Amino acid sequence: MTDLAWISTAISNARPQAMGALLRYFRDLDAAEEAFQDACLRALKNWPKNGPPRDPAAWLIFVGRNSGIDAVRKRAKQAPMPEEDQITDLEDAEGDMAERLDGAHYRDDILRLLFICCHPDLPATQQIAVALRIVSGLTVKQIARAFLVGESAMEQRITRAKARIADAGVPFETPGAVERSERLAAVAAMVYLIFNEGYSSNGGEAPARAPLCEEAIRLARLLLRLFQAEPEIMGLTALLLLQHARAPARFDEHGEIVLLEDQDRSLWSRKMIDEGLALVDKALRHRKPGPYQVQAAIAALHARAATAEDTDWTE
Repeated sequence: MTDLAWISTAISNARPQAMGALLRYFRDLDAAEEAFQDACLRALKNWPKNGPPRDPAAWLIFVGRNSGIDAVRKRAKQAPMPEEDQITDLEDAEGDMAERLDGAHYRDDILRLLFICCHPDLPATQQIAVALRIVSGLTVKQIARAFLVGESAMEQRITRAKARIADAGVPFETPGAVERSERLAAVAAMVYLIFNEGYSSNGGEAPARAPLCEEAIRLARLLLRLFQAEPEIMGLTALLLLQHARAPARFDEHGEIVLLEDQDRSLWSRKMIDEGLALVDKALRHRKPGPYQVQAAIAALHARAATAEDTDWTE
């Protein structure tokens, strides 16, 4: 990892939690995103000189919240917040913030962010675009390239989605238990759709759309951290891993798709397969089958077989 690459990784990993917390503070997607971006710019200036903070998410939330308040005050023509070099005891403030970000807040903040992106008022195409922009942090250019559309068209799609969220008066609250279960299914479906958008590409499109598969897996892992005992989330994550493990063998040198039985299995990612198989086994032990678990179990049969002929079809 290069000298500054760790900053990009730290910001990327902290993004869902930081964005979720800033959304809780400002109750507005654009305001939360603006505050987060400003915090990221300050991190790029501060972290190389002072080293990584103890808790990058807490640092970004603290700085982003102050930046957002500053922006609100400026718009109201009130006194601005202090500049960055006037903020004292940032380390202590960051530590206090980290202590307040307990497990419940962490879970609820990220769920709130995901549920808003997957609100039923939004069509699936807008849900996916907003989630990739807000939760994953992909640029509009990256999302447009992955979906093979123009950058301006994708910008309009995301803008319309945000406007629809605002116009619909979508509540910035975490749903209750019953609605949460229903909305979790919608989030899982969105993650699955993101993966399929990347997986269903042809050989020529595969390099551009591969990031969709990778982001879907990242989001599935995020869901799994939030719902560690939910077998369908285990099944979803396992399914995506087992499918994506075959990516290096799916196309030949001419970009033509290679059927499963003809693929060079030595090209499959053993690391992804091992992770996926462990999740399948763990999910099935719960004895609460669902569609993602069933699909993952089928994918596991193929992954366990050394050759197509060795596939245990009887199981």
